[in-house]
Amino acid sequence: MDNIIANSIQIVEQTSLDFKRYIWKQIDWSNRLIIVTGARGVGKTTLLLQYIKEQLKNSDDTLYLSIDELFYLNINIIELAEEFTKRGGKHLILDEIHKSPNWSREIKIIYDRFKDLNIIITGSSTIEILKGQGDLSRRAIVYQMQGLSFREYIDFEYQIKFPAINLNSLIKQNRDLALSINKKIKPIKLFEEYLKFGYYPFYKENKISYHKRLQQITSLILETDIPSSFNIDYNAVVRMKKLIGIIANIVPFKPNIKELSEKIGVSRETLIKYLQYLEKASIIQLSYSQAKGITALNKPEKIYLNNPNLIYSLGKDVNIGNLRETFFLNQLKLAHEVAIPKKGDFIIDNHFTFEIGGKDKNFSQIKTIANSYIAADNIEIGTTQKIPLWLFGFLY
Repeated sequence: MDNIIANSIQIVEQTSLDFKRYIWKQIDWSNRLIIVTGARGVGKTTLLLQYIKEQLKNSDDTLYLSIDELFYLNINIIELAEEFTKRGGKHLILDEIHKSPNWSREIKIIYDRFKDLNIIITGSSTIEILKGQGDLSRRAIVYQMQGLSFREYIDFEYQIKFPAINLNSLIKQNRDLALSINKKIKPIKLFEEYLKFGYYPFYKENKISYHKRLQQITSLILETDIPSSFNIDYNAVVRMKKLIGIIANIVPFKPNIKELSEKIGVSRETLIKYLQYLEKASIIQLSYSQAKGITALNKPEKIYLNNPNLIYSLGKDVNIGNLRETFFLNQLKLAHEVAIPKKGDFIIDNHFTFEIGGKDKNFSQIKTIANSYIAADNIEIGTTQKIPLWLFGFLY
């Protein structure tokens, strides 16, 4: 135990506090059981280490360990928690908890048995966390962490800080907000950078190999996370890889479910399940018709990759229209309901209709629709109804 605590303290001390993710202020750290989930590489581990260092002062009543490290793979976390509390432990932080086969049952036992212990856990397999076997719903507060917003990228890469903007303010005050931001940065140049490599914080480790690493992470999710969560075989993994290959090169993909299911050799129901698995794993985004909504067997209206960086990593060619729509959907879906309307590209919260395009995009398709706007690429400053696309990267 002494070695585990010493290792925990050493890891935390090496953590920088210079940049914190948007979710830092959203988490109620006073809850006894907190779960932070999100795609691999979005920065969950750094978030935990920062919390330990700044708020818990990295004292010996706090223990951090990552379950996916070889040394801890076979550790009994109930016995660990018991020994830790005997030594005065108050805060147990377990990273990559899904690597422990019976994690949810064990966390439930720890929570119920050790009343004075605060527990924070993370999992890179969003699917596995959501599928937890134990009944943690009455105990845990779950937070879903997304990759860097454009606003966060500017802070992370250039140490230039801007406040987040809510959607209503962004729409009503977009011109003034854009003018203020343009005084400090050249947003179009930075936006192009962000679309290529700004979503996952680990891009800073090596920009040259960044997209290769994204490909490897995607393969890991397909070959490990999804099969372990849904008990599917090797043939299913091969079919999902084929499905990703099709989607990556045709997106925004308006699926013909019958045709697509025949291409990869599965039934309609199985294909829809595969798409839902891929969305839960943060590889794709599914958009549904405003009229039909989301049901278990409804086909999505459009299929996108999860974020623009994946387009550069997984697709053979980059379609600018697809890139723009993927960015817009990714940034809006975190806090808003997004659907596909009869006219326009997206409708937000059943109220705001948006058409996405370049600087010359006109209102012909949405001119008769109330509360309709254009999110236009390659413009620095907007107008009342034509808003710079990059500005939507300031929502979180």
